[in-house]
Amino acid sequence: MKTIEEQFAEYGVVPVVVLNRTEDALPLAKALCDGGLPCAEVTFRTEAAEESIRLMCTEYPDMLVGAGTVLTIDQVNRAVAAGAKFIVSPGFDPEIVDYCLEKKIPVFPGCITPSEVAQAVKRGLKIVKFFPAEQAGGVAMIKAMAAPYTMVKFMPTGGISTKNLKDYLECSKILCCGGSWMVKGNLIDAGEFDKICEMTKEAVDLAAKIRAGK
Repeated sequence: MKTIEEQFAEYGVVPVVVLNRTEDALPLAKALCDGGLPCAEVTFRTEAAEESIRLMCTEYPDMLVGAGTVLTIDQVNRAVAAGAKFIVSPGFDPEIVDYCLEKKIPVFPGCITPSEVAQAVKRGLKIVKFFPAEQAGGVAMIKAMAAPYTMVKFMPTGGISTKNLKDYLECSKILCCGGSWMVKGNLIDAGEFDKICEMTKEAVDLAAKIRAGK
């Protein structure tokens, strides 16, 4: 059984999904799985998020589904009860991180400063989110922060697309990238799941080529 970290590294890309309607959850899950990316970070910022996670985890039990944009301990509990296998927060919230660690829930908090990375290291975390990636200095900032914290790897999210994915994935300090370009809200709302599947396949192929040095 591969760990979550191993699965992230293998995929190279984690789709960051916003679902406004629960009826879109299963068609989206199918599109991602058929596209070769059985993974999703479902943002907890919509009313449909909790039930969408439950549906995806029930119908696609082998899919790696987590909750993103988690801002409170109540949201942690609701997401995990729905089946979420990991928690992602946009910033470093000590209360959320400590609670997840206590409950042995995989958590990836956002860190964009050395002080925040230091707090993560202090708690034994080896992987943190870097958000908003492009706005916070991108690959150059990650490399600079990674220098003193050699044991930490980053999951950048925010402003990443096919245009700059290579810059990120070529950095050894980056485990994987969060991206929404293959699961854009307008595609989901329009029910264009075939297009999502096609774009997912392209993302998987691109990530594999980059990691293979091609």
